[in-house]
Amino acid sequence: MTTPRVTPWQDGEPVDADLLNAMKARRPGGELIGIDRILLKSFPLATGWNELMVRVRQQFSLSLEYRELIMLRVASLNKAEFEWNVHYPAYLDAGGTAEKAAALEPASVSSLFNETETLLIRLTDQSTHGVVVDADIIDELKRRLGEKETVEAVATVAAYNMVSRFLVALAI
Repeated sequence: MTTPRVTPWQDGEPVDADLLNAMKARRPGGELIGIDRILLKSFPLATGWNELMVRVRQQFSLSLEYRELIMLRVASLNKAEFEWNVHYPAYLDAGGTAEKAAALEPASVSSLFNETETLLIRLTDQSTHGVVVDADIIDELKRRLGEKETVEAVATVAAYNMVSRFLVALAI
């Protein structure tokens, strides 16, 4: 465990009560985690971040198992250990397996994954490493999932790249 590069917000320090309650509502047991305490250093950042992540985590129609698969792959690619540790149990709860999660850590795609999962991993890899995603991946995801869930898959990759970059840069 590393020490964060900025001092986390501490209980009792000034903070907007509505924001604090909204952030706690997103967390199991209402307990803030490390990233929350860093985000609370900036009210506008914490507000926008929380609103975006509520939508990605709770309101997308793309299956939670697929979203968690994407989140774990991003965490693995970006070496975001904190993100991995938060999303690993969520992936299992959403229907993923420990064997599949372990297969997400190497740079290759395992035969454990079905065709849709493999496409989501390829999307995640290309978007994370080079930003540009091959048109055939998007076209095949649209065929399998529809446009709405394809957009949500791309947004999940983008959102969790934001998360992992924040975590890694600030050693959270």
